[in-house]
Amino acid sequence: MYSKKISIVIMFAVVLSACGGTTVVSKPQRTAEVVPVAEPRSKYGNPASYVVLGKRYYVLQSAAGYKDKGIASWYGPNFHGKRASSGETYNMNAMTAAHKTLPLPTYVRVSNLENGRSIIVKVNDRGPFHDNRIIDLSKAAATQLDVVRTGTALVQVEVVSSSAPSNTVDLSNVSKSKATIDLVSQQSQNFIYIQLGAFSAKQNAEQLLGRLLLSNVGGAAITESENNGNLIYRVRIGPLSSVAITDQVAAKLDTLGFSEYQIVIE
Repeated sequence: MYSKKISIVIMFAVVLSACGGTTVVSKPQRTAEVVPVAEPRSKYGNPASYVVLGKRYYVLQSAAGYKDKGIASWYGPNFHGKRASSGETYNMNAMTAAHKTLPLPTYVRVSNLENGRSIIVKVNDRGPFHDNRIIDLSKAAATQLDVVRTGTALVQVEVVSSSAPSNTVDLSNVSKSKATIDLVSQQSQNFIYIQLGAFSAKQNAEQLLGRLLLSNVGGAAITESENNGNLIYRVRIGPLSSVAITDQVAAKLDTLGFSEYQIVIE
């Protein structure tokens, strides 16, 4: 009787645990941080230029001063264990990334503009060969920036020197109320545009805008800005509400023959 009672209690506990409505979400395991070190250019992956899918890319002679914003993606299991462009073996659990034009290797700080997280990764591969992406993160790097869940994220990519600090910025260490305020502030400043041209002559910008309107491309406009005392007229579509919408508009532009454009985040 005693043993039977014990069995019933255990079974009841199992049923309760199975039916419980509380889900425990585990935080991503912290991967060893990358420390930038001075390295020579790799023997492989650094031609003056190369062609992929009919498009030519020019490798930068120097990474010094590089800083840009764009859309990040990530790549993992399908490439794990395969040869990277630098000649190294791609390890999706290492803090690495792929870039189309930075010299290999290069160390960059990638900051997720949507949640404030920031990490340093080693660029040792080429890609992503999707026109609207700026960098392809390893699974480990994407996990730290919370990109695996969403698939893409708006990021800033900035080259760091071998003497730069390698600390990782993580809003999880900030109080909940403070983090909420920071997130709202950051998200309100992230606007996605597709820029089709920048001209010193307003007439040229107006001609391009006219072609877009004749092709039934909505949301296009001319913006003015000053650069070293000179007015620049930019033809842009946006702001666009998401990466998915941006990809849809870009695909339409490609179909209509407007293939020269870039993604701008402000």
